[in-house]
Amino acid sequence: MDPVDLPLPVVRRPREGIDARALERDLRSRVDGEVRFDPGTRAMYSTDASNYRQVPIGVVVPRTVDAAREAVAVCRGHGAPLLSRGGGTSLAGECCNAAVVLDWTKYCNRLISVDVRNRRCVVEPGIVLDDLNRQLAEHGLMYGPKPATHPNCTIGGMIGNNSCGSTAQAYGKVVDNLHRLEILTYDGVRMWVGRTDDGELRRLTATGGRVGELYRGMAALRDRYADLVRERYPDIPRRVSGYNLDSLLPEHGFDVAGLLTGSESTLVTVLHAELELVPVPRHSALVVLGYEDICQAADHVPAVLRHEPAALEGVDHQLVHFEQEKHLNPDALRELPRGRAYLMVQLNGDTRAEVEQRARALIDAKPDDVDHTWYEDPQHIGELWRVRESGLGATAHVPGEPDTWEGWEDSAVPVHRLGDYLRDLKRLYEDFDYGHPSVYGHFGHGCVHTRIPFDLESEEGIARMRAFVERAADLVVAYGGSLSGEHGDGQSRGELLVKMFGAELIEGFERLKGLFDPGNRMNPGKIVLPYRLDQNLRLGADHLPWEPETVFSFPHDDGRFSRAAARCVGVGKCRSSEGGVMCPSYRATREEEHSTRGRARLLFEMVDNDGDSPVTDGWRSDEVRDALDLCLACKGCKTDCPVNVDMATYKAEFLHHHYKGRLRPLAHYSMGWLSAVARAVAVAPRTVNALTSVPSVARAAKALAGVAQERDVPVFAERRFTDWWRERGGPRGDGHRGEVVVWPDTFTDHFHPAVGRAAVEVLEAAGFRVKVPDRAVCCGLTWISTGQLRVAERVLRHTLDVLREDLRRGTPVVGLEPSCTAVFRADAVELLPEDPEVERLRAQTRTLAELLVERADGWRPPRADVRAVVQRHCHQYAVMGFDADREILERAGVDADVLDAGCCGLAGDFGFEKGHYDVSMACAEAGLLPAVRQADDSTVVLADGFSCRTQVDQAGVGHTPLHLAELLQAALHGRRPAADRPAPPSRRALLPPAGVCAALLAAAVAARRVRARRAAP
Repeated sequence: MDPVDLPLPVVRRPREGIDARALERDLRSRVDGEVRFDPGTRAMYSTDASNYRQVPIGVVVPRTVDAAREAVAVCRGHGAPLLSRGGGTSLAGECCNAAVVLDWTKYCNRLISVDVRNRRCVVEPGIVLDDLNRQLAEHGLMYGPKPATHPNCTIGGMIGNNSCGSTAQAYGKVVDNLHRLEILTYDGVRMWVGRTDDGELRRLTATGGRVGELYRGMAALRDRYADLVRERYPDIPRRVSGYNLDSLLPEHGFDVAGLLTGSESTLVTVLHAELELVPVPRHSALVVLGYEDICQAADHVPAVLRHEPAALEGVDHQLVHFEQEKHLNPDALRELPRGRAYLMVQLNGDTRAEVEQRARALIDAKPDDVDHTWYEDPQHIGELWRVRESGLGATAHVPGEPDTWEGWEDSAVPVHRLGDYLRDLKRLYEDFDYGHPSVYGHFGHGCVHTRIPFDLESEEGIARMRAFVERAADLVVAYGGSLSGEHGDGQSRGELLVKMFGAELIEGFERLKGLFDPGNRMNPGKIVLPYRLDQNLRLGADHLPWEPETVFSFPHDDGRFSRAAARCVGVGKCRSSEGGVMCPSYRATREEEHSTRGRARLLFEMVDNDGDSPVTDGWRSDEVRDALDLCLACKGCKTDCPVNVDMATYKAEFLHHHYKGRLRPLAHYSMGWLSAVARAVAVAPRTVNALTSVPSVARAAKALAGVAQERDVPVFAERRFTDWWRERGGPRGDGHRGEVVVWPDTFTDHFHPAVGRAAVEVLEAAGFRVKVPDRAVCCGLTWISTGQLRVAERVLRHTLDVLREDLRRGTPVVGLEPSCTAVFRADAVELLPEDPEVERLRAQTRTLAELLVERADGWRPPRADVRAVVQRHCHQYAVMGFDADREILERAGVDADVLDAGCCGLAGDFGFEKGHYDVSMACAEAGLLPAVRQADDSTVVLADGFSCRTQVDQAGVGHTPLHLAELLQAALHGRRPAADRPAPPSRRALLPPAGVCAALLAAAVAARRVRARRAAP
């Protein structure tokens, strides 16, 4: 190739002044998509899962691939930098920049076609890996690479990072699983690229125009650097650092798609991808081997590799300890063998016998002092893999430990040298006083993950971090390894690439960048001509966040709201579409703003004092308020989030300050004060029920209360649970198991009193002496959820006064409504941390099932022998757990299908509030309502939460859900479970209120006529 074809290196250019308003205007007029330059959006997209932060110019959410092409054209016309982003989970800073961000995930997420015969498919870049594999499952195919973020990472992002995951042991990196890419250069060239045979290459290099220029330049780069690439590129399976110049070598078929894979949006924009697929494994076994320490486990990896595992992962005792501290994966942790370090070895095969034979061969070959466990069933295998996949979240924000950070989190070395590398890395930790960070990762490929307790908030700490990373880079290079084995270079490692590749190859990278992006507009400052690794830090030596006074104590964040707001590490689990509870509003809207991560980013920006934050109004911020508006306060993130972000608490705190001294939404007065409203209604419940069943009155009442018109007003019980208790005359039975207090929450007392009556009967049958408070009480839930925290404090103090003597005697308090029970178990201690009675209340509060399991030893309920679809309340899922309920259901002979369907969508006041109905129903339709529709007439629907029962009732799906207490009560009487609910008023009951309404209407008309006559001349 003529040397004249060798591309010129890209050069660093001063950032041109961008007229953001003109750019936004042109994008809006020309692009079919959502164009967002508002402060809230720019704040949410200012960081990824890395240590870095750069506020973007704006965000474009294209509805089609062609719309994205038009967005690139508009940016080109304005000279605006561009960043194409997938799930935003990158750990090296490649997904944040002062650029226009293209977010593909909301609309451009389609599977275009499947070629089953050739095992290929074509996809848009925004499709999530798990969603893709669910669609491919009917063909018996899947996409091979599977990062730990598979529930939420996109194919486009995986291509940008050259992702791997545990399954890369069998299938390789993304670069090994691509057939073709459709790409778009910044200057507008759109074409499909892939492997290029010699004849095609000759044709393309002879072509005129920009396409010919690109192929001539790539051929010249191949010829110029081929020998150096062969010499300097590590011969290891996890070389992810640098550009893939090796893909242009003859032995790799001049693969342009391979070249562009892992380029982190610095060269082109990917519009479509044609992926190479693999068959779904028919049978699998997981063998877990236990070792004395992680270095010994690493030494044993080459021996395990002889058994050709499909995945081979390492986990150290620190990771296990951190998961225990954070109550992650408790069942799986109990299944680990003896040891302080573990190798997880997955073996796949076509038959069960083949898999068993291979597993036994591995076990027989292990050293005698190595313990093991072995599982073949998908449930146990999935549970154990979650131990490994929880690594990033489990090692961040560990209670009692310093915060840990990425920055040296995915180095890779030759497998046969892994043990020695880990020993040297541990010595390096000690040299820098970083203690003993957890190390784990893809040991079968020599890739090591870790998070290190860098001090990123002082000049000294940042200087030490830089010194450590430079030393660690030298160590990896000495071992013949790669700075990145999975996560890419971005800003974390871009500056260090010269250590790994040398100056001449870095020049080759710059020439490649100059060929595809001569203006340096594509994700500038990443990989090539990079920002310094200690530049653009999200924290930094000058990071002095605002420390506002709060009502909640935030004990897990040192009492500082700023630390709570910084808790999110950006891993994006809240953007998954199935499994767990988090995050229902994201699943309904597919909006970053309505994910836990998006809200956390806004709160971080709200307390940020660096001066460039788009969020400038503190507690009064409309951007934060709007993002929190669709938060259901389900508390799913409190458990599902790997770092336990508790957005429900953050929302309550924000609403308290946001509306302080201001008028609140109408729903805050009606549903926020539900307990008081219900007590007032109890004076004449029949009249209220009759009035609210009159359509015109109901419409007016809902409008005044800020309630969605689509909702029915729940029927108030004419005889409350507490009325029944007083009329009953107190407890019955011998009470040989001791005394318990049944908590008369507002929902049980005023709406579903049969639940309370059933609980009393069950508890007495189990041998308990039941008490019910004789004074009006409330947990304060509705005031908490609407941010009326001072009222909630007063209500809780009254509750403590009522329960004081029982608490001091150690009497258990049985909660029937999960959301109220969760207040006692979690929220109350954070609202009143100085009151010792609150801790007693927390420790003594139990669900009905918990009490029966813990305090009724030997008691077994009569067998119900029914099938049941069970919807767990989100607060029970997040705070109390469901293990005791499972045990009671099993004892009662209930064939329970416990749904993993997420939130019901009603979520207390959320689904009733005006403007929330569509999202509420979308949440329900995501799992709960389809499952109930599929249940036959003989199947019982169980839902302990009033919200869950109401959502199903009002959806009209043919089932009336029951509480666990009602199911057990029916079993005591040997009858089929049936719901006893307050009935809507009869037509006869409607006559008096209808007459009143008519009289009032007639009076209003007459008054209007009189005023009209008087006004007449």
